[in-house]
Amino acid sequence: MAAPRTKLGTLATTALVAVPLFALLVAAGWYAARAWISVSGPSVPTAGYVAMALGIGFSLVVGCGLMALLFYSNRHGYDEPYRADDDETGA
Repeated sequence: MAAPRTKLGTLATTALVAVPLFALLVAAGWYAARAWISVSGPSVPTAGYVAMALGIGFSLVVGCGLMALLFYSNRHGYDEPYRADDDETGA
């Protein structure tokens, strides 16, 4: 009979996946920041930063709202397929 997995084994497996992924995230962020700083060109006006902030905020609101609707419909059974045997006609 196989021994059940210990918490240490699960933690080690998680670390083997999480550490390289975090390193990739840090490297990508560093590269993006360096690329953003090194690009020369006209500066972004204040209206551009305001438009960017509003666009990000709107995208977050829409994304969170759609996820909330997804969880609501799943919890209340709206995602279940129709079954004819549940019909209340009595036939």
